[in-house]
Amino acid sequence: MKNKYLIILMFIIFSVFSIKSQILLEADGPGNTYELINSVFAPNGGNVVETPDCAHPEFGRHIVEVWDADLQKYVFEFYLHVTPDNDRCINFDRQRVEIKTYEPSPDNLKGISGETVIYKWLFKIPAGFQPSSNFTHLHQIKPVGGDEDTPIFALTARKGNPNKLELNYYESSNQSAIKLKTIYLSWLENSWVEVTEKIKIDSVTGTYSMSIKRVGDNSLLLSYENNKLLTIRPDNNFIRPKWGIYRSLLSSQDLRDESVRFADFSIEEVHSTNLNNQVLESTKFFFFNDSKNKKLKVNFNLNEPSDVTFSCMLLNGQAVKEFSSYNNLPAGDHQAQLDLGNMSAGIYLLNMKTSFGIISKKLLIQP
Repeated sequence: MKNKYLIILMFIIFSVFSIKSQILLEADGPGNTYELINSVFAPNGGNVVETPDCAHPEFGRHIVEVWDADLQKYVFEFYLHVTPDNDRCINFDRQRVEIKTYEPSPDNLKGISGETVIYKWLFKIPAGFQPSSNFTHLHQIKPVGGDEDTPIFALTARKGNPNKLELNYYESSNQSAIKLKTIYLSWLENSWVEVTEKIKIDSVTGTYSMSIKRVGDNSLLLSYENNKLLTIRPDNNFIRPKWGIYRSLLSSQDLRDESVRFADFSIEEVHSTNLNNQVLESTKFFFFNDSKNKKLKVNFNLNEPSDVTFSCMLLNGQAVKEFSSYNNLPAGDHQAQLDLGNMSAGIYLLNMKTSFGIISKKLLIQP
């Protein structure tokens, strides 16, 4: 009878609930800014911060956390100087201070074919912001692998009469930018704006949308949507976001030292198609936790052939552990043995990632 009640309790604790895999990077106060960014975007180790610190060490770090009176919280401030800043002491005809996700980042921070990803963030450019006539990117969606030299999408400030903010699209590195949408840059100056970017990732018929709203009065400044775009190139492995200031120095006389504020970077994966949702909803998995031996026996059923990967993360979305992957599994019943190793006691999310989506369950590890 005791075992019966234990199984019932485990069913309640580990019941499936609907989630969208979301990672949020927020400023938490001055100091250790690079370390904070890396802990969220590269929790397994590595560096996702690209700055000109090597060329300008006397200035200190080019990304800091400051108190913002309008938002009434700490935000990130990105600094870039006309001289002596460059592009990481690698390129000298351009300069950048950016953050990104990249190859060592967890899978839920990388966009792969078949997924739908939503990026959200806030930013504020100062009054009189001076962009280059060549390019000043404030955000990029970059591909990795294959044809990766040029972003697929870029939010670009450009000098003109008047200055503009462009949403640009590059189908390949060999093609010039296609301007999807253009607005006056002055509409954004000295005001916090919220950007929402949604991408269904497909090398033929992807879907892309972006909106920019002014935070103070909720005015819609930019709106664009297209359901027939290439959103990943055929030979790319994945796509990833970049945020910051990346600008050309070919017309440096047009530029000035700048600072741009950013806040609340969000990366959220959602299921991409109704068919995938139907398959995912019929996919089941359950497990029994042998807390004494730190082993987890997982039984799962696939209605469609799929690769399967299990991983654990904290409830705030931070990756903790990735287990072995199972490739080319047929439809039917399967079992996996997961070693929880030295994971601390607490509540986690156990994720089962398949070719058609992710299912998550709460996992309780008792002391």
